[in-house]
Parts: sequence; structure tokens; C-alpha cells
Amino acid sequence: MRVRKGPSRRRARKRLIKSVKGNFGARGSLVKMASETLVRARAFAYAHRKLKKREFRALWITRITAACRARGISYSVFIHGLLLAKVELNRKSMSELAIHAPHVFDELVKIAQAELSAVPAA
Repeated sequence: MRVRKGPSRRRARKRLIKSVKGNFGARGSLVKMASETLVRARAFAYAHRKLKKREFRALWITRITAACRARGISYSVFIHGLLLAKVELNRKSMSELAIHAPHVFDELVKIAQAELSAVPAA
């Protein structure tokens, strides 16, 4: 017996068109262009989920760098001091502290500088 795809094909097309809703012109209405648009959109979404993490880390580092420079210490020296002091705060937390609780960030800088002064210069 011959089987035709009538209802299931229509359902698949409707699902496709619904998922590309909001695209300009034919991209949101014609099945072939909508299909191409969706493939591309999903590829960008996958790649940018990875990039997002990188970009946020860069933003946090930039904020910490600015806060460190205002206190007369470089970012790398600050991070090294915290590493020696065994302070396990991530960069997101330090960035938030630098913005919303500068007095706490000042304490972190003091801890880092104290630890660096305690270690003999190599």
C-alpha cells in the first residue's frame, strides 16, 4: 500500500515556519529559505553560547584591572598575590566586589600586597 506524508509533512512545515517567525521577508515564510535560515541560526546560537563565556570573563578581568589600577597595583600582580594567599574567589565575584563593595575589594588588595611582601624576591 502506498503511504503519503500529507498531515505529517504539513505539520513539519508549520513547525519550521513557526520556529523562524520574525525573520525578514521570505526567510520567515518560504520553506526552503526558512530551513536555511534555521540551520544558520542554530549554528550561530551554538557558537555564541561558547563565545558568551569568553566575553564575560574578559569583561570581569577588565573591571578588576580598572579597580586594581585605581589602587596602584597591576592586575597580574594582584592575582598572583591572591594565589599566594590562597584566596579562592572567582573573577566574577571579584568584579562584583570591585563595583558594589569597594571596601571589601580594598581588603583583597591589602591581602595580596601583604602576601607579596612576605615572599622574598626571586
